[in-house]
Amino acid sequence: MSTPTNDYQTHAKATLSLLEFVALMALLSSLVALCIDAILPALSQIGTALNSSGAQQNHLMISLFFVGMAFGQLFFGPFADTKGRRATIMLGLVIFALGTGICMVANSMEMMLFGRFVQAFGVSGPRISCMAIIRDIYVGNQMAKVMSFIMMVFIMVPMIAPIMGQLIMQLFNWWYILVAFLVIGLLTGIWFMLRQPETLTKANRQPFSMTQATISAKFILLHRQVMAYIGVMGCIFGAFLAYISASQTIYQEMYDMGDWFPYIFATLAFSIGIASYINSQLVERFGMVKLCHIALYGHIVVSFFILLMALDFDGMPPIAMFVASLFIDFFFVGIIFGNMNSLAMQPLGQVAGMGAALIGAISSAISVPIAIFVDSFLTTNILPIIIGFLIFGLISLLLFKLAGRAE
Repeated sequence: MSTPTNDYQTHAKATLSLLEFVALMALLSSLVALCIDAILPALSQIGTALNSSGAQQNHLMISLFFVGMAFGQLFFGPFADTKGRRATIMLGLVIFALGTGICMVANSMEMMLFGRFVQAFGVSGPRISCMAIIRDIYVGNQMAKVMSFIMMVFIMVPMIAPIMGQLIMQLFNWWYILVAFLVIGLLTGIWFMLRQPETLTKANRQPFSMTQATISAKFILLHRQVMAYIGVMGCIFGAFLAYISASQTIYQEMYDMGDWFPYIFATLAFSIGIASYINSQLVERFGMVKLCHIALYGHIVVSFFILLMALDFDGMPPIAMFVASLFIDFFFVGIIFGNMNSLAMQPLGQVAGMGAALIGAISSAISVPIAIFVDSFLTTNILPIIIGFLIFGLISLLLFKLAGRAE
């Protein structure tokens, strides 16, 4: 049993073309986004069908999904380092299918929330393993570039998923959105098993023991730079998750946009896609740290502008101005998302599975309470969301500077 080091060099080699590898990893990773975004247009209908207590409980179908992911990541991280990446993905997909089945037979909101928890627990397996596979093959700015390519494909899901969910509801009902989850999960699993070899060599597998897990976890938890980056991820995503959870309420109820909601959501997701593409072109030239630094300042400045605009319109700025401002803001958020996970993972090559698990679990433990807290103030206007963007953006900038000092 030994303490992990920072100089781990992967033995895995890319066997798929970059195009197929990016598409496969993006699709596996995007099962998370699919489960979140495709169901957004149906939140009110599901709440009505299952006798929800109100909009706040409907929002829990999104927020609590990340709680399930946090627990799943803690399990699948060590599992991926012990049993390999392929076994992790297949077990996760089986549990994901079980959770989806529970959601399909739910006759109460409590049962639906439990099914969402199981569903999220399972889908965290592919997410963790994909991060570990990428780290097995790529390092440093090259890893960030590949992650940006994956993010470009990944971001298509938030653009398409709400439209897909709304279309399914128009043709059938919300129950068939869950059927679509099962079909997509099955087809993705078959593609992965047929095409992607194992990337964790037996020589680099770590037999699971509580002692070794404690040593690996201690190495990660005491790594001040990694923990600061996790804090940045948690704060930025917490405010963003508050927006995602409440987006259906904001656009369909506060702004009364009706069927336009998924298209507005897709437009803003496209901004993150553009950011990911630009990041992939610039990251090897300027580096992850500099780009994140610029993006954090940009996010704070634009959030402050949106807050002033919202105050000028009593908390409800015109929809066109609001969406246009968010488009710019989410561009900077996309730059942050495209690099921050890579920055946190970079020192953790020898414990990539455990690293991805703890990064995901701790950032979720930060982001979910932030999202629930911010959404609790959401009543008649969008001010709580924008104030959340600004406050947690400032906290993120402070943590990012602390990470620089820790290095």
